Amino acid sequence: MQKECDSYTPEVVVDTTNLTREQWLSYRRQGIGGSDAAAILGISPFATARDLYYEKLNLVSIQDEGDNWVAKKMGHLLEDLVAEIFQKTTGYPICKAKKMFRHPIHRFMLADVDYLVSLPNGKTAILEIKTTNYHAKDHWWLNGQETVPINYEAQGRHYMCVMNLDEVFYCCLYGNSEEEIIIRHITRDNAYEEELITLERTFWNDHVQLKNPPPYTEDGDLILSSIKKSIGPADQNAPQVKLSLPLANSVLRFTELQTQKKQIDAQSKALDKEMKRLQGRIVAEMGTSCTAVCSIGDNTYTVTYNPIRKLSVNKNNLIRLQAQHPEIYADYVTVSESRRFNVKKLQETAA
Repeated sequence: MQKECDSYTPEVVVDTTNLTREQWLSYRRQGIGGSDAAAILGISPFATARDLYYEKLNLVSIQDEGDNWVAKKMGHLLEDLVAEIFQKTTGYPICKAKKMFRHPIHRFMLADVDYLVSLPNGKTAILEIKTTNYHAKDHWWLNGQETVPINYEAQGRHYMCVMNLDEVFYCCLYGNSEEEIIIRHITRDNAYEEELITLERTFWNDHVQLKNPPPYTEDGDLILSSIKKSIGPADQNAPQVKLSLPLANSVLRFTELQTQKKQIDAQSKALDKEMKRLQGRIVAEMGTSCTAVCSIGDNTYTVTYNPIRKLSVNKNNLIRLQAQHPEIYADYVTVSESRRFNVKKLQETAA
């Protein structure tokens, strides 16, 4: 149990009512907020600990909305509505928290909560507002049981620690009616909180304060996305890099996995070939029909073969557009850059 957390009142850092976005971000860089916790724990689907490190030093922002700007804008615009639905559904009075708070002991821990809830027993809880879509709503269940996505759980537990409150409610809207909401509730967990404080303290003291970037330990796609944001486009004139011994071992392991994958891919291609042959026989029997049915023993199977139509511009038409209407081509065709990673053995190393 955390004896130091038994009785304390969070400090108010600033009233956020009239802050500009830049001012708000400047205050956020003074410590670790609830939405930062998942990155430090290595469970964020959006950012690495290195991304967070760069943001705290104001080097690279992870607040860049990019392709998700519409979803983020919608979430912000719907915040008050979702809170109103929560209040109507539960009957609990709520109020908007318009302050940024700091833990009085662990002063690197900040909290900028959405709403505070007045409970019937006289206590106060935290309310976090979320929005999602029909497909992503399944993240709020695990093996058929109600749950809170782990990155949101970390956020809520960080807030409980800073605010010295024992409960967090989540209200997530996934549709366009008041019935299409998910409400979840978690209570304080001191063991989780102790580990969270330790990891956040290490991140803040050993990395941010010492300007020592944390290592990449996350999923590969997330790491590659982070690197692209932090170092920018490729420079074909940059000098060749000599890899250290640990990374040379990583290259060796990569080539071993590459060989294994080729073997598995060969098996997969053989299976694909057999499946395609069977598909051809079935489709030949169906003719122009889009559906078929068959029964084998006690089981019935339905086969569909529906047309899928989509708009596209083939390569030849794209070349024709560039030649005949260069001004239109320039206005509507964009070039994106990606990088292809490849490892190959050049020669045997002499004994």
